[in-house]
Amino acid sequence: MTHDPSSSLPVNGQLDPSAETKLVKSAERTILIMEMLGAARDPVTVAELRRRTGYPRSSLHQLLHTLIAMRWIEPTPDGSAVGVGPHALLCGTAYLDRDRALPYATRTLELIGDATGYTTHYARLDGANVIYLATRETIEPRRATSRVGRQLPAHATALGKALLAERAPDELAELLPGPPLARLTEHTITDHHGLMADLAATRARGYSLEREENTPAIGCVAVTVAYRIPATDAISCSLPIDAATEEETQRVARVIREHAEELAARLRAEGIR
Repeated sequence: MTHDPSSSLPVNGQLDPSAETKLVKSAERTILIMEMLGAARDPVTVAELRRRTGYPRSSLHQLLHTLIAMRWIEPTPDGSAVGVGPHALLCGTAYLDRDRALPYATRTLELIGDATGYTTHYARLDGANVIYLATRETIEPRRATSRVGRQLPAHATALGKALLAERAPDELAELLPGPPLARLTEHTITDHHGLMADLAATRARGYSLEREENTPAIGCVAVTVAYRIPATDAISCSLPIDAATEEETQRVARVIREHAEELAARLRAEGIR
């Protein structure tokens, strides 16, 4: 067997991160379909998938039938639309199960929730987004919705802004999409100048704030977990907007910072990077 020099798999069978990436069209199309379905709240019609992807009808139908057979997606009863299937959940759960930081992080969320009385989140930066890895909910009737396994634009969340604030200007230019930034609510910052000012304020105070920028009637306070440099993970508390006074947000920020520092020290001591 001859070795293809353009492949990212050298002869010893190990991936070479420095090798030039050569995308396989069918794999790329499959992943894009899964990401599209994962981001949708409801099943997406086949016609809409074809419109949004531009894939040829025959290729799209072959991919969808394969994904249905493998139980990665499920069709609606009339077959006109598809949504994420159970095997996608199994794969996502495996990511959480093998993350060595999460068992420590979830305990920290419980401690912060007990001390503040608010829903807590743990998330990781992924490009221009944050992915929610853990949530501990309060019994407060106006609690924020659990977002485990979901992603949101980093610029519209306190978690994301805490992590973006650690990046240099050239890194931010590479990470963030071009203007305007996505608008989730009427309060979302959508221009780069406004976001840069917000990130500067975050650095100055040591924690990030967000008021109804992704969820109406909810504000958030977030602090990074500095076991990596720059930080990849952060913790936040979600507060009803009428409770998010300056005094209360400062109190919550102090609680989060104290526990985030303890968590980072523990993760470093355990050799988790």
